[in-house]
Amino acid sequence: MTDDKPPHRGRKFKPKRLKTSLPRPEVEHDATPPKGAERIAKVMARAGLASRREAEAWIAAGRVSVNGATINSPALNVKPSDRISVDGKPLPQRERTRLFLFHKPRGLVTTSADTHGRPTIFGALPKGMPRLISVGRLDLNTEGLLLLTNDGGLARALELPATGWLRRYRVRAFGEVTQQKLDELKNGITVDGVNYGAIEAALDRVQGSNVWITFAMREGKNREIRNVLRALGLQVNRLIRVSFGPFHLGELPDGAVEEVKTRTLRDQLGPRLVALSGADFSSEIVEREEPRAPRPPKPRDVDGGRASKGDRPERRSGEQTAKGGGRPSFRAALARELRRAEGAAKRESAKAGEGRHRRPPQDDGSKTTPRRPHRDDGSKAKPRRPSQDDRSKAAPRRDDRKPKWRRPYHGKRDR
Repeated sequence: MTDDKPPHRGRKFKPKRLKTSLPRPEVEHDATPPKGAERIAKVMARAGLASRREAEAWIAAGRVSVNGATINSPALNVKPSDRISVDGKPLPQRERTRLFLFHKPRGLVTTSADTHGRPTIFGALPKGMPRLISVGRLDLNTEGLLLLTNDGGLARALELPATGWLRRYRVRAFGEVTQQKLDELKNGITVDGVNYGAIEAALDRVQGSNVWITFAMREGKNREIRNVLRALGLQVNRLIRVSFGPFHLGELPDGAVEEVKTRTLRDQLGPRLVALSGADFSSEIVEREEPRAPRPPKPRDVDGGRASKGDRPERRSGEQTAKGGGRPSFRAALARELRRAEGAAKRESAKAGEGRHRRPPQDDGSKTTPRRPHRDDGSKAKPRRPSQDDRSKAAPRRDDRKPKWRRPYHGKRDR
């Protein structure tokens, strides 16, 4: 009997089973399938156009129409058979549910727009990514694994404590603590009137004045780990999330993004979470091209006519005419051609073997470099230094040569 299934390519994803004593939340009833009619802002957000708040602002501005009629209120449920248009263009098809693993570095805010002008995680993502939503948040100085998805329903389902996904952190804190104090966190703790659930903490090692602790919890409130350790007399100076449910940080580099395969995501969510979030794994993936940088306009395109004299690019000084600017003069072009021909002639003569460093003979009687005399055995003899008699017998100075410049005499010389 032959198997019709194609062989699996690559290593199959096997999530690590984290050993923990924290109880899983009980689910009273299974999630009901999503209704056929949904809010129009939710439908627009799942199409990848904008967030729900931005979609509501577009509706209030009169940019959205349903079945040919413009609407002004987001309080409207639409069905899959309704025709939705934004700015006169039909709503694009819903994208496939996707999940990304992002290694958040320190110093980035988990928000789409910060009022204080601080850098955000979405500004650090590579170009060409779809519109993403973060599953939960990480503080400004917290680093580690952060899940990003393009489906708001999936992000909401994974954030709920009822989902029961375990979140594990590595903490470095300043101070001293014992394992006995950390074991008391399994019963929960109340800090500043806020009740925190069961926490599993293990003391890993002591490093000087700091301690390394591993935290595991099924819910994540605002600054929960920092507040709990502060109540124990510890000050957190580094916080890293290493896992979220079946997904682990592993060796993902700092600031890198990795997409989870659709088959792996469907298997890890399970039927209950897929039905609760309304995830769609049958639609196609919309590939987005990286936006190209706008090209600077040409001088001709500035005012629709020919560029002015001041907007033209400057020419080299050798090509400018006496008037300045414009085409190069005839004399400059002729000189350039003569220099080019002279250079070509020199290269040809060098290839022919006439001597690379030898000066060509000159008929004007100018001084040339004398060649060394040869001995009988063929070797070159060392040139003899000219004596005083030889210098007196030197050829007289020609009249056409300029005399050597001498400093003028302006009075009695210093003795």
